[in-house]
Amino acid sequence: MHAEPGQTFLHYRLIEKIGEGGMGAVWKATDTNLDREVAIKILASDVEENPARLSMFETEAKAVAALSHPNIVTIHSIEEAAGLRFITMELVRGTTLNEVIPSNGLPLKRFYRLAIPISDAISAAHERGVIHGDLKPNNLILGENDTIKILDFGLARFKQPTSAKDPSELTTAPLGLEGRFAGTMAYMSPEQIEGKPVDHRSDIFTLGILFYEMATGQLPFRGESFAELLASILKDAPAPLTVLKGDLPRHLDRVIRRCLEKAPSRRVQTALDLRNEFQLLQRETDPCGIESSPSVAVLPFADLSPEKDQEYFCDGIAEEIINALMRIENLQVASRTSSFRFKRTEMSSRELGDRLGVRNLLEGSVRKAGDKIRISVELVNAADGYQRWAEHYDRELRDIFAIQDEIAQRTVEALEVTLSPKERRAIRQVATTNVQAYDYYLRGRDFFFQYRTRGIEFALQMFSKAIELDPSYALAYAGIADCCSYLYMNVERIDANRMQADAASRKALALDPELAEAHTARGVSLSLDGRHDAAEQSFETAIRLNPKLFDAHYFYARDCYTNGSTEKAIRLYEQASALRPDDYQSLLLVGQIYADLGHEENSRAARLRGVNAAEERLDLNPDDVRALYLGANGLVALGQTDKGLAWAKRAMEIEPNEPMLLYNLACIYSLAGKRDTAVNCLETAIAGGFAHRPWLEKDSNLDALRDDARFQAMIEKIA
Repeated sequence: MHAEPGQTFLHYRLIEKIGEGGMGAVWKATDTNLDREVAIKILASDVEENPARLSMFETEAKAVAALSHPNIVTIHSIEEAAGLRFITMELVRGTTLNEVIPSNGLPLKRFYRLAIPISDAISAAHERGVIHGDLKPNNLILGENDTIKILDFGLARFKQPTSAKDPSELTTAPLGLEGRFAGTMAYMSPEQIEGKPVDHRSDIFTLGILFYEMATGQLPFRGESFAELLASILKDAPAPLTVLKGDLPRHLDRVIRRCLEKAPSRRVQTALDLRNEFQLLQRETDPCGIESSPSVAVLPFADLSPEKDQEYFCDGIAEEIINALMRIENLQVASRTSSFRFKRTEMSSRELGDRLGVRNLLEGSVRKAGDKIRISVELVNAADGYQRWAEHYDRELRDIFAIQDEIAQRTVEALEVTLSPKERRAIRQVATTNVQAYDYYLRGRDFFFQYRTRGIEFALQMFSKAIELDPSYALAYAGIADCCSYLYMNVERIDANRMQADAASRKALALDPELAEAHTARGVSLSLDGRHDAAEQSFETAIRLNPKLFDAHYFYARDCYTNGSTEKAIRLYEQASALRPDDYQSLLLVGQIYADLGHEENSRAARLRGVNAAEERLDLNPDDVRALYLGANGLVALGQTDKGLAWAKRAMEIEPNEPMLLYNLACIYSLAGKRDTAVNCLETAIAGGFAHRPWLEKDSNLDALRDDARFQAMIEKIA
């Protein structure tokens, strides 16, 4: 029977045809019983005569009717009249997304406003066992205030997973020839093209194509013909979004391109994860990805010395300037870890500013020869590279402290930040006046940041030499305390290390009671003895003296975790992450605590951010062992076990005998269900000196081993 305007089916009067596809025509109609306008999809006659396509039609109705989400079209009923089958549904007014995407992509603010509800709606569908199968801009309608509705589940596959909260259990049969090419080719996943079984990750790939187009105005895969387009989807890697549109955040580029991985196991794993990523990006940046308050990153200074052997000294100068600027409340300063990630990388000032989330960059170079030093420095606007201030200093080496002080003050003046008297005194504070002691201290810091046993041991020697030259050097005593605490926790749990950490932290405080780093070192030392109340007081004092000191928040959080104060640990880890957004360890640890408390959504979000931060670090330094093994833990916890184990293997190849690494490998293998390998790694770690019993007893990563007699025996052997 042929449908025409004015025709009535049951109590629905057709008004006009508003769309047509392979499954049938969509009409605007009036529901005369309820006096409202609805949309009616009338099944095409050739579809009704085909049992497979008829089943697909009924599947759409059942699938979508099971959903209740503000961004998914509402199905009212499935009916039959006058020999025709039809679905009645909500009439959605507006324009298709295809009509509003400009040639250069949507503004970032609007992108997030649309991408977040789209991801949330598809997540809701996946949780109910529904895979859309035909996402594309023409199936998304924008109404008033950019309210978006997803239409046309005509290729939907419907299978209720055993757990409504676990879309990973959602799998369907191959689409078959009819379904394989019923969708729009440019938005198909590789598994759809190849006729393989699909799961919810097929929609993730299609969302990647959709979001790529929304962000850049271009499709990631192209071809002059049907065959070329399908080959491109199967084989080509899409161009980075930042190549097509330079002002997009790099992290957004990474998230979208992860959706476009050919192998489903390498993609973002759920639409919920995708929504969470977009929400975090939206909150952390303004439309340009830049903090609105005055902000600066101090980049590592270049070593122009004749022998090229002063890198530690150049890094130290930059770090001292960072520390001085961080004492200013109304100035946002990128952390040392954030800025130093980009050492020896070639990036424009705009790209560096975008990656670091700052408006200004302080760059410099150092030429040191004998007792002479030349320092050149400039402050530039990150957006256009325009120089805001520059200076050259040709001085005696003994003037280094005055130079650092002047650079900090001139930077503040150029950024038009008003200092309080307390802040002015703080940035002029000098830890030592002995240049050689300062040199040894900088060498020690350089070794310490390697976070390896030999690096810590060398750092201890350097700090000790600094104290020999300047017995009043409080920061060097704090450095000794940090080294000994690290060795006691992770390498050799002997009284000598614990007692030296205790004595050095006491001495640092006696020399400078207002030094936040000394109070942090004292807090860590006290926690070694289980004196948590006293440790808490030290950490609280450190944070009061320097609210931007990452280590104070981070180690305070670790102490809270081991003594059972999990809610406080979460708060402190979140604060640490806010101070240093690229620190993968604090993100991954807070993700673990959320999982321990059963907050799965928060856990996945934190772990995803942690893994992404580790990946960004590895892009710049592929041999960063710490990023490899901590990132591996996050990957396995997120279900990306193969990739996580590959990272773990790579870390082991680089640093096979490091106790801290071996302990973390034990955690990774325990999470991956490889109990024997995990126990073997743990035994080797403990034999090598790792003996942090409070952490062993608390760490949920090791829960799978707790009923193993070998594990219990290891715990009992540790004092």
